[in-house]
Amino acid sequence: MTAPRAVHDTAARHLAALSRDRRADFALRLDRWWPDLQAAAGELYPDPEVLVGRLVELAAAAYAARPEDLQLLDRRRLLTPDWLQQPDMAGYACYTERFAGDLDGVGERIDYLQELGVTYLHLMPLALPRPGDNDGGYAVADYRRVRPDLGSLRDLRRLAGTLRQHGISLVLDLVLNHVAREHDWAVRARAGDPTYRDYFLVFDDREQPDSYERTLPEVFPDFAPGNFTWDDDLAGWVWTTFNSWQWDLNWANPQVLLEFASLVLDMANLGVEVLRLDAIAFVWKRMGTDCQNQPEVHAVTQLLRTVARIAAPALAFKAEAIVGPRDLVAYLGTGRHAGRVSDLAYHNSLMVQVWSMLAARNTVLARHALAALPPVPASSTWITYVRCHDDIGWAIDDGDAAAVGLSGDGHRRFLSDWYAGSFPGTWADGLVFQHNPATGDRRISGTAASLVGLPHDPELGLARLVLAHAIVAGWGGIPVLWSGDELGLPNDAHWADEPGHAGDNRWAGRPRLDAALVAQRHDPSTVPGQVFGALAHLIRVRAGLPQLHAGAPVEVLPDTDDGVLAVVRRHPSGPLVGLYNVTEEPRPFPAARLEAAGLVDPWNALAGHRVDPDPDGTVWLPPYAAWWVVDHP
Repeated sequence: MTAPRAVHDTAARHLAALSRDRRADFALRLDRWWPDLQAAAGELYPDPEVLVGRLVELAAAAYAARPEDLQLLDRRRLLTPDWLQQPDMAGYACYTERFAGDLDGVGERIDYLQELGVTYLHLMPLALPRPGDNDGGYAVADYRRVRPDLGSLRDLRRLAGTLRQHGISLVLDLVLNHVAREHDWAVRARAGDPTYRDYFLVFDDREQPDSYERTLPEVFPDFAPGNFTWDDDLAGWVWTTFNSWQWDLNWANPQVLLEFASLVLDMANLGVEVLRLDAIAFVWKRMGTDCQNQPEVHAVTQLLRTVARIAAPALAFKAEAIVGPRDLVAYLGTGRHAGRVSDLAYHNSLMVQVWSMLAARNTVLARHALAALPPVPASSTWITYVRCHDDIGWAIDDGDAAAVGLSGDGHRRFLSDWYAGSFPGTWADGLVFQHNPATGDRRISGTAASLVGLPHDPELGLARLVLAHAIVAGWGGIPVLWSGDELGLPNDAHWADEPGHAGDNRWAGRPRLDAALVAQRHDPSTVPGQVFGALAHLIRVRAGLPQLHAGAPVEVLPDTDDGVLAVVRRHPSGPLVGLYNVTEEPRPFPAARLEAAGLVDPWNALAGHRVDPDPDGTVWLPPYAAWWVVDHP
């Protein structure tokens, strides 16, 4: 199926000034992705043809305006569609001001990122937020303006180009579920404009909000209970999932989708290479559900992704869906959306299981839960991470827990106690975030160093920190470090002193990168030097192992020692067996299982030594060992 002639003619009006070859290129892309546009629009809206026609016009205008260097990037990405899956991909995420002061400062620290092996840089929200409390920048007042303290759009465009010249892809957030109460759309709605009132979910009385509330969870029960806020100017209850000043958008209104399609294309033409779709799981509402993970979410993503593929195919999408393990894979595309939605999604389940294994000193639950995940589409992959800017929520599936003889609720409570530092024998030093007495839910904030006990026990804390990062780096996908973890920084003791931070202890896990500590990265006698050196080594070794291409299938080996996680990756270049001891004591692994995995001359690529069994045919993993075993090169 190709696009109708009338649609091509409409697009042609925006392309008239282009060369014949470029017009032909656009026509080919439009025909290639036309069925995806039509199918997704038909799932969502009653008059899809009008919407699709307008989306094509937006794509044509953006294509015509696309800078020449980004056109070249488009061609390069189309020739290497697996660029995100390559083993040399490694990410870093940070708040600009806490990493380097401003956008120009980020450019001055490119050498630092390159030393670490970074090829993917996620700068947290840069768009102008509301004044005062703004959820760390996720309450956007203007998507098309950069925070003045960080720089300008011109600075952002220049930084994107500089990063690209150094082989680093720029990743930025696009907040989809809500805008700040101060955003122009909300201002117009409050002023009585019915067009913009329909951009939001507004109710005259409590009848429908109360009906929704029966099945809605509370995201921030401590400081933003409930999901609706009365607004005098609107004379109504507006949907506010996160905070009273973050107004949820009405994605059932196609005008909202058109606004965001325009934003996506503008960000692509700035040089952004990956868009993080913030709070994507929440965008579609349905009575009687928790209003997360609704099927329409994936059609929304498909529409936005398809428009980008037509105009700017170098742009990739990343779904920020911190959801239960059974819902995760859909964000990479399943069923009719396979290969048509996000290119990347956060492997929240892997992150949770890493912390669970370390606390329990046991891999049984993790082996079961990770093995149960369905395969991802061949064109997509995971973002793997030890932690991010947010708190850690214990997404332990009750069914997974029951299958291995645990109580899901009991295990979640144990993890909260352990990482809050209140369980006997714990080494962790985290902070409880958003305790919900009704459900018992307690999330945890903190840096990776504080959560593994590095400040109290440098030797074992370092071993746990490296092990955790080795597990996520050895899984495949793109491993992403959160800023400061590469230096082993502890919780920021002064997190509450900055304006607007006192009520949100997640800032404890977002320390500023002090120049003196950055300078210590070359000194192996210091904690920053030891951590930076160990993690840079992981990334460097990873880049040379084709087995860690994200397209290689992953198999979690069953029936290992309870303290050992063993993962096999199979690739045409040969197998890789990841062996991880999550305990403080040596643990056995049968050498015969390495042979069964296809290894003839086992070699630990991380430490550079042969893997030799004892006379009984057993390989002994030292405490907190992380081995990537391949055939001797």
